This record gives sequence, structure tokens and C-alpha cells, in this order.
Amino acid sequence: MKESGMNRRDFFGTAKGLAAIGGIGLLADGQRVKGANERVRVAICGLHGRGKDHLHNFSQIHNAEIAAICDIDESVIRARLADFSRMGLPKPKTYADVRLLLEDKSIDAISIATPNHWHSLMAIWACQAGKDVYVEKPCSHNLWEGKQLVKAAERYNRVVQHGTQTRSSTSVREAIQKIKDGMIGETYMARGICYKWRDTIGRAPVEAVPAGVNYDLWTGPAPLHAFTKNRFHYNWHWFWAYGNGDLGNQGIHQVDVARWGMGLTFPTKASAIGGHFMFDDDQETPNSLNCAFEFDPPGRKRRMITFEVRHWIANHEAEIGTRYLGTPEKVSPPGQPRLGPLAGAHNSIGDIFYGSNGYLSTGDEDADTYAAWIGRDQSPTKPVSGGSERDHFQNFIDCVISRNRANLNAPVEEGHISCAMVHLANASYRLGRTIHFNPETQEAIGDEEANKLLGNIDRDYRKPYTVPENI
Repeated sequence: MKESGMNRRDFFGTAKGLAAIGGIGLLADGQRVKGANERVRVAICGLHGRGKDHLHNFSQIHNAEIAAICDIDESVIRARLADFSRMGLPKPKTYADVRLLLEDKSIDAISIATPNHWHSLMAIWACQAGKDVYVEKPCSHNLWEGKQLVKAAERYNRVVQHGTQTRSSTSVREAIQKIKDGMIGETYMARGICYKWRDTIGRAPVEAVPAGVNYDLWTGPAPLHAFTKNRFHYNWHWFWAYGNGDLGNQGIHQVDVARWGMGLTFPTKASAIGGHFMFDDDQETPNSLNCAFEFDPPGRKRRMITFEVRHWIANHEAEIGTRYLGTPEKVSPPGQPRLGPLAGAHNSIGDIFYGSNGYLSTGDEDADTYAAWIGRDQSPTKPVSGGSERDHFQNFIDCVISRNRANLNAPVEEGHISCAMVHLANASYRLGRTIHFNPETQEAIGDEEANKLLGNIDRDYRKPYTVPENI
């Protein structure tokens, strides 16, 4: 079935027993949060995995208060309430249905850490309800949803931060500025890598839905499928109905950094090949994928970004993953190089930028520094604090208070462009051909099958969990 438009009144009518809430989505700037000394009341949605990190970060921000939590699994709610007790935090309100949560006028913002297929819908509903939004990456499950979320943020004048927290990393921000200042000359290509030690998920049989789980709410806009453990906590990433593979899971961070450093927007061409190699299991998404994107920016030379996902044994490249990118004074044990982020698990996560005078490499948001090579000589690099991902959450809270969307480190408009690259590459892989793309219309050129995968036509949502068409 094709989705139908849903306005605010339609949305709030879908949850049983909801009261009318008036024009909350049209409140003037600053009305909900009146000053810098006030605390932003945040509700965290989705608490099993990444949501625990949201809880940890928001709990340490002085001008934020976790006022509510929302999850479809009663056991997860109980576990998080125990965390609140151990941390000495006030007990928050609890919800299973986000629609009931959004009725609460005392909530200023929601933080979304649900499976991907809920990201855009929940964020759009929140914008319509007058809430600001921190939405995990990727902000959309398909490209069209991202377009709709960008429209909602603008229409309802909401602060919407994308969860690509590397944009708040001190070291990566410094590296990107060095690139823009011409440190490696004219950049012509960037390469992102995502080598993560991913084991097989095996095969899981159909079984009864666990007690205390609202599986209808968990499924939301996706097609309803018989319950299996592999389609539930975390492993949902590897099924097309809910996730976007590791390209949209970890890879979106490095895709975003590559595009950011190159100063590019949408690509004009995308191509990807790969497969699900080695393991015979339930996973649908590829565990090895090579992607290439071509850009034709107005008034500039053509540019290229490549990206690679590897799921198993892989070598490190440009020192990414072997140590903190060239900081020999930081060694443990003495005389041995300090291992970089997640290197103990044989992971390499980062970006390499190629220019006319050299190249520069960055790690993930935890890397202490970056490394650059100019000509034949390695240029000196100094240790800089990588910062912490809490900086990204703090940046969001600061912008909620100031109402200055321009100060967001990762505004949803930028997140949407990077997510579009993920969706284009996945569509190319699934169709087995290159996709030509029109950046102005954000549509595949002359390719109906690609536009269906991108969500631009023939959208199919399970009512009432429908991403609104008219925003």
C-alpha cells in the first residue's frame, strides 16, 4: 500500500486515549526553554544498545535532565531504571509508545536511539509535536524519509542534531580545517574505511515474542515478520526491513567525514559491489562492500569518494587502527606503540584524504590526533584531545537553549546528504548497476527500480506508522 499524508492532528489521533494538545508544534522560539540557566528536559527513545550511551552522556550534562525514557521492552525499562538508581538520578517517566510520550508538554526534546526504520518517523512526529530532536545515524531508512525530516525541521523550526558525533571531535575538526587551509594541496579524492571484526550471526528460528515486548510497536512502519532473535536486538542492522548494513551503521560516520573534508554535497553517480561472504547465516546485507561516488560540483573539478566495508580479517591502512596516528610519546607498555580505537579487535575505522601535495588520515572520534604526509616526508603532527562524544550531546543542548540552529555541529541537513550516499550505494549493490543521480531533485535518473529502493516512489508503510508525505 502507498503511504498517505499525515498531519499533526492525524498523528495524535493514532494513539488511543490521547488528548488534544493544541498548537504545541508552532510555539515561538525560546518559549519552551527561556534561558541558559534552565535545564532541557530530554526523553530518550530506545534504550537497549546505543540508548545506554545517550543516557550516560545526557546524565553528565549540567543543563540537561533526563525526564523520560521510552522503550517497547519492559525488561529494558527495568534495567535502565536500575541504572538511574545506581547513578543517583531522579526516576524518569516511562513510556512504551512514543506517541504518548510526545503528548507530554513538559518534554523539550527527544533523543532517538531506536532501530533505523523508526528514525525519520519518530523525528518527524517529534518536530510536529514541538520537540527538538537528537536523532541517531542514519537519520533515515531511505533517502525520501531524510528529505521529509529536513522539511519537518524547517517547517516547525526545530533544532535537529544528527548523531554523526565525529563532527564534534577536536582532532577531526582540526584535521578538516587543515585540509581546507591547503595542508595537502588540492584534494581530489577521499577514502573511508570500515574494517570491523563482525562474526556470523548464525540462524535463529521463529519463536514466541518475549514477554513484556510490544513487537507491533517495535516493527512500526516495517512489514510484520514472525519474531526471531536475529531480527531483534542489534542484529536487526543486517536486515533490509530495519537496517542499512554496516555502511549505514558504522560506515555513515566515515562517509560523512569524507564528504565534509572534501566540501561536497550530493554525488552525481554511485556504484557498489560486494556480497555476504564466508558465513551461511540469516544476514541479508553485505558484509564486504566497495563503494565509489562521483561528484560534479558547480564551478569545480570532478571529485571522487570511495568507501570500503570489510567484515573480518583486514590490514590497517595509513596507521588507522594501529595506534593513535603517530603519537610515539603515548606508548603502553613502554617501547610499544599505543593501540588505536578498537584496534584490539582488529578494527580500522577512519578516512584518508589525497591531495596534490600529500595525504592526510584521520581516525574515528576517539583518535588523539591525525597524521599527514607531505611529499616524501611525514609532516609533524601534534597530539590534540580527541574530545568525547559528550561534546556532541552538549552541542545539541546548547543549541536547544540558544535556538541557534546554525551552531549545530551536525545539522540534519548535512546528515541527510551523507545518508543519501549510504542509500545510493546500497541501492546500487542491490540492483547490480551504477546509479546516476540528480542532486537537484534528489532522484535517480531514468531508474524506476532505484527510485523505489530510495523511497521516492511506491512507498509501503504499515499503518498507522506512516511517514507523512505532506509536511
